[in-house]
Amino acid sequence: MSITRRGFLGMGAVSAAFLAACGAQNTQTNSSGEVTNSVALTDEISSNLALDSSAWGYDAENDVYYQLGISYCEKPADESYEQLAILVPGAYFTGTDNGDGTYTCEVNETGTVGSYTALTAPIVMPVNTPGYSAQSPMSDYSAQTAYTGEGIVYVHAGCRGRDAGAPAGVVDLKAAVRFLRLVKDQIAGDVERIFTFGMSGGGAQSALMGATGDSELYEPYLQAIGAVSGASDAVLGSMDWCPITGLDVADEAYEWMMGCTRSGLSDDEQAISTALAEDYAAWVNAAGITDESGAMLELAESGEGTYQAGSYYERVREAIEESLNNFLADTEFPYDASSSGGMMGGAPGGGAPGGERPSGEAPNDMGEGGPSGAPGGSMTDMAAAEQNDDISRTQTTGGVSLSGTYETAADYVAALNADTEWVSYDEATNTATISSVADFCVALKQASKSLGAFDQLDRGQGENTLFGEDGSASHFDARMAQVLNGLGSSYAADYDEDLARVDALGTSVATRVAMYTPLYYLLPSERGYGSSEPARHWRIRTGIEQGDTSLTTELNLALALEADSRVESVDFATVWGQGHTQAERTGTAGQNFIAWVADCLA
Repeated sequence: MSITRRGFLGMGAVSAAFLAACGAQNTQTNSSGEVTNSVALTDEISSNLALDSSAWGYDAENDVYYQLGISYCEKPADESYEQLAILVPGAYFTGTDNGDGTYTCEVNETGTVGSYTALTAPIVMPVNTPGYSAQSPMSDYSAQTAYTGEGIVYVHAGCRGRDAGAPAGVVDLKAAVRFLRLVKDQIAGDVERIFTFGMSGGGAQSALMGATGDSELYEPYLQAIGAVSGASDAVLGSMDWCPITGLDVADEAYEWMMGCTRSGLSDDEQAISTALAEDYAAWVNAAGITDESGAMLELAESGEGTYQAGSYYERVREAIEESLNNFLADTEFPYDASSSGGMMGGAPGGGAPGGERPSGEAPNDMGEGGPSGAPGGSMTDMAAAEQNDDISRTQTTGGVSLSGTYETAADYVAALNADTEWVSYDEATNTATISSVADFCVALKQASKSLGAFDQLDRGQGENTLFGEDGSASHFDARMAQVLNGLGSSYAADYDEDLARVDALGTSVATRVAMYTPLYYLLPSERGYGSSEPARHWRIRTGIEQGDTSLTTELNLALALEADSRVESVDFATVWGQGHTQAERTGTAGQNFIAWVADCLA
């Protein structure tokens, strides 16, 4: 479903224990009862940090000035990560050669590239953190001509990863944004036009940058690393491909949507899967989700499956159906499925419908980065690194196999119905309907993660490390803990013990989960609503067939944003035939991202 500001209302409601833990923070409420605990900003930005205007390098071939290794915090927790690089189109500077390979630069206010000037150019920041891993700083200059050639200032900020524990990664990115505002008169570009972008764990942290601007919850962590004080860390836009987020309820959503595809579970494991799915229904039904007309969206008990009925269920089914119909509208037949990126079960997808690039090949259009995981933040790096993110996945078997060339849309639909008829196709209107969410999942979106997809029973997932400390793993899902206690599970004690921990700053696991949950800040029913400055522009894309998370993860985020009056635009789409990748209906990820940034500023 593609959403463009249609006025949905959001959803919320977390467990009482979760709210109690988060309620320990100092908060104030306005006349509407909204929490207003965002950090106080002043006209006095304070820091001992500085930018040396005489230390710019120059890439004459591409006409780009650059600096690397810039410290963006005074007391870094890890100097090997907490530094940034700035790449500026040459037209925006007047540079004087120092005679030693460096240049002294001043902003050329009349400099223009395309429709941008030195004072209006947007700044983009990649978040290449697969599985919430660290992002290495740009230690060697890497041209990013896809951006600078379009007049965009490119800032690459290294940041700590999951081994440092949440919220370290976002804390570092926030500190980098604050630094840019400190030195705004020495760099080109508009520091009020910052856009973050990322995929998977990077998409999640990009979404967090968009949702948590100026949140007071982050302030103790920013002070601990000596971040610039008195400056905003809010951004204008957030681009998120397949964001692995909503971790407070992600385990439950996974079982509700994809638990029907599991096989070989023991009786105890099946009981956990079913109970988690039931708990997701309880969460939805307490959330107050409404559609465009204000009607409540709910999940209802069903004859088959777990709560596979009701208006919320229909909303999810319609999102799947719209994705398929978009594909049919976008695709010119004959269609070669082998080159479409139509990978199953969370495997990396390739190009957009129509076979614009070979299956599994990452889009190479966002700059010249290094090898997988290397600095530079190119889309090539992102896609490759996400497949080496140390997230535990299982090899899925079964489902529909799509390969070869389909002469017509009807032939393609027939292939979808190879095992069971779940898609009906009207050739006259070139539209399709699907029978059920479960049938879609069995055919194309099978579970690729073990039970406890994010908070694994043995603490074996990357997200478990994210909520531990110093590389240790910890349970973090309070709702799952309640489910396990209700079942009398032997795992319950481990969850209860871990959830009682606090980090080095005395923050509970529940509060850290809230800090890493965009919906905590975006939904009126959540305690954190009104306590941040959210990005005004959002673009979210997800490959509908990925087994990495439930489709509801991205859909819920889009609906919450649509309901938020502070948000100006939401561009959301699920992409048929693609999995865990920089999914796009047409075109390439890089070109579409750059065009979207321009549209936001038009």
